[in-house]
Amino acid sequence: MKKQGLKTYSLDAITDKHIGKRGTPKREAFENELQLDLLGEAIRQARLERNLTQEELGRLVGVQKAQISKLENSLTDARFETIIKVFKALNAKINFNVELLNETVKLA
Repeated sequence: MKKQGLKTYSLDAITDKHIGKRGTPKREAFENELQLDLLGEAIRQARLERNLTQEELGRLVGVQKAQISKLENSLTDARFETIIKVFKALNAKINFNVELLNETVKLA
């Protein structure tokens, strides 16, 4: 009896098949949502490492507890300024990467 192995697929191949290829509107929306989820999780982990409640972090930043909850759960499109304030309050180093696409910028 011959044993057959399982076929494996890369994450990119599965995402391409079920979400769409890179550059398509559906895939771009998926990637953006994923990045927001990662940002929210980073805020939550940093807050927990500092032993702060959402309410305490909100007071440090100058926002309500609900806003911190929304950030952590990726339920809001937060202003860049608010995200910077959150990480400063958490005494966290921030690194942002900007990747330019190989597309020509057209002026109207």
